[in-house]
Amino acid sequence: MDIMTSAGLVAGVIVIATMMLLGGDLEMFVSEHAAIIIFGGSIAATMIRFPLGVMLHGVPLGMKFAFTMSRLSARELVDELARIAEIARKQGPVGLEKVETDEPFLAKGIRYVADGYDLEFIRDNLERDRDNFLMHLDEGSKIYRAIGDCAPAFGMVGTLIGMVQMFANMTDPSKLGPFMATALLATLYGALVSNLICLPIADKLHGKLLDEETNRTLIIDGILMIRDSKSPALVREMLLAYLPEKHRHAEGEPVPA
Repeated sequence: MDIMTSAGLVAGVIVIATMMLLGGDLEMFVSEHAAIIIFGGSIAATMIRFPLGVMLHGVPLGMKFAFTMSRLSARELVDELARIAEIARKQGPVGLEKVETDEPFLAKGIRYVADGYDLEFIRDNLERDRDNFLMHLDEGSKIYRAIGDCAPAFGMVGTLIGMVQMFANMTDPSKLGPFMATALLATLYGALVSNLICLPIADKLHGKLLDEETNRTLIIDGILMIRDSKSPALVREMLLAYLPEKHRHAEGEPVPA
């Protein structure tokens, strides 16, 4: 689980709730009219921007990966692939049938090698799987960014509607307060939905997309080298090129000056 996403959301909610409680109670900040205009309007505008299939894939995948982390880091993947290469060299492809890993994409590649598929088949299938996954993750990022862009605008729409209703009822002072509250709460809801939830999640998904692209490309290259019977030392050295210099050395190993 990605603790930073959850911690950030919880911290944001605590800060906002504390500020609300310092000036009264939470009930005065509840408005179903503001919620309708923000959530209904933002989702409606996003539906216009994206096809249904993109929405159905992007939203749940984006939410899932905003709160989860890759099972193995790039550095751990290099070590794992070197270990698998050692097993393949000693026991042959059949020995890979008993290899277990926490990374599903890596497990798929190992299964292809163990089953004896040719190099081009493995390359094409893994690259297609990677590209489809990255496309859906990118769609999720774009959807949350679209909602984040729409929410403040619909907050302003809600504010304008509330002000029109307020000015239309100037003869009845009892209605001025509720209409003004609705107008201001629409802007508040829009700002919170955009800046506390949607835009941060969109940025988090973009960062994870870059990480997953590196990790899955690293896995593909490693699997292809194992299929091609490359030595474990060569597999390790070739894959270390994917890592920043400071991450290319094992913990406790001195980094060359």
